[in-house]
Amino acid sequence: MIKTKFYLVLYPLLIFVSLALGFSFKAKKAENILKPNIIFILTDDHRADALGYAGNKYAFTPEMDKLAKGGTYFKNALVTTPICAASRASILSSMHERSHRYTFQTGDIKQEYMENAYPKILKNAGYFTGFYGKFGVNYKKLDELFDVHEDFDRNGKYPDERGYFFKTIGTDTVHLTRYTGQKAIEFIENAPIDKPFCLSLSFSAPHAHDNAPDQYFYDEQTSHWLENQKIEPPLLGEDKFFMAQPKEVKNGFSRLRWTWRFDQPAKYQQMVKGYYRMIAGVDLEITKIRAELKKKGLEKNTVIIIMGDNGYFLGERQLADKWLLYDKSIRVPLIIFDPRNKVHQDINEMALNIDIPATILHMAQIKRPNLYQGKSLVPLIDKQISHLRRDTVLIEHLWEFENIPPSEGVRTKDWKYFRYVNDKSWEELYNLKTDPLEIYNLSKSPKYRFVLNRLKKQTANLINKFQDPFLGGCTDLKTKFDKSFKFSWDISKKTKSQTSYQLLVSSSKSKIDQNIGDIWNSLQIKSASSNVNLPENITLKKGQTIFWKVRIWDELNRTGEYSESQTVITY
Repeated sequence: MIKTKFYLVLYPLLIFVSLALGFSFKAKKAENILKPNIIFILTDDHRADALGYAGNKYAFTPEMDKLAKGGTYFKNALVTTPICAASRASILSSMHERSHRYTFQTGDIKQEYMENAYPKILKNAGYFTGFYGKFGVNYKKLDELFDVHEDFDRNGKYPDERGYFFKTIGTDTVHLTRYTGQKAIEFIENAPIDKPFCLSLSFSAPHAHDNAPDQYFYDEQTSHWLENQKIEPPLLGEDKFFMAQPKEVKNGFSRLRWTWRFDQPAKYQQMVKGYYRMIAGVDLEITKIRAELKKKGLEKNTVIIIMGDNGYFLGERQLADKWLLYDKSIRVPLIIFDPRNKVHQDINEMALNIDIPATILHMAQIKRPNLYQGKSLVPLIDKQISHLRRDTVLIEHLWEFENIPPSEGVRTKDWKYFRYVNDKSWEELYNLKTDPLEIYNLSKSPKYRFVLNRLKKQTANLINKFQDPFLGGCTDLKTKFDKSFKFSWDISKKTKSQTSYQLLVSSSKSKIDQNIGDIWNSLQIKSASSNVNLPENITLKKGQTIFWKVRIWDELNRTGEYSESQTVITY
């Protein structure tokens, strides 16, 4: 009798709980289905003006142009670091290079920053996530980010067209752009219908195949493009613009690669046409992707974002590639097409690569992590706000590599300031409002001293603000004289180990502040030692005042900041 009463009470309760759970599951399922699908397309070395919508008569980009005309086009989109590895790490983490410190020749990007990578957050929130193409960042846990993925890029072992033609669809060997587009089509075709998806698609094009003489390889579908046209010479192509560069730029990779691609008129025509043909190939794939969305009935609820990972020189200043902090290098195309928003607009605000994660999460109705340094662009797109309250942007390229001088600075709507890290006395200042081509360096003009100092201060403030909290430096600097000068330091507790060091010894405070080791610059020495002797061939006078500082590379080969300088009087 007691059991019967118990079941009479319990049974309705179980039915109610079951119905409630079922309703909750269905409600969650419905909520997920209502969320937009998102396709983020990243191109490689795609400069801002290489777009028909931007007024470029050489760019065949009708599908990108349609997306721009039907969506939001950001006229002043920038990358905070103009090189693929660091820029892609910034896009994943929504952090400046100064914070994540990932670039070429470092170890894996730190797990602490990948915990907040936008695809991981989306996947954990119920999105079906996929990636195809050039990931570009060393990271071993792609399964944590993506439900399905394939990481591929140009094949460097082939010094010819096989660098781009090595993937197959069925029995056909196809261009890497075609293969990437096909993987996107298959992803859309096979995506589950009970949850939204986010596809991150990273084309290798229009990146040159650097180890091949012809550099640019494209599909036959675009080989006719620009066939009977002559490309105009680059702006600022005269000798004087090259000669105005510091020695490290003139002797570096930007110049070397210019000789590979642009130093002869016929070669210039061939290479620039190849560059635009590769972009046209990407555009054809976007057309096919949009057709697949329509076929599946997904076109009205799929947001498409298109962006370049960095800008590019096509012979301007007699340079090639990117790396430097001119606008040709840092400005990129950015289009956000949201079919749910019928309003088209061109926006002048500075939009950044680090804004992409916050924007994607906002569209997915997911809260952005507090560690994100970028901002959501959705309020601009939806016209909830008219500006981002962003007046100054940190721009930098910190890779310590002998053929590419690192640099740092800031950009505002109207001004650009930058300097070279290893010789801060070389400064450049441009009024972008009156001089958008960055022809007239105003850094030495007394008339603009106030502007220069203001932007230098803002550079210092932003560098300090965005320091990597996990990257330590050197502490307790000491000198000792025992037949020769000995320098020593301790390693911050934040750093697990030191893999290299660089020590500067200077004759004046101004020299050491500018990172000029005129007495001794050790350059990067691969060593865990923190006790270093001054070389025997360097003689110091008795009573001479010298200044020194040191920086180290950590266990992931990430470059640290210099220590505070120390003053020593010889004896």
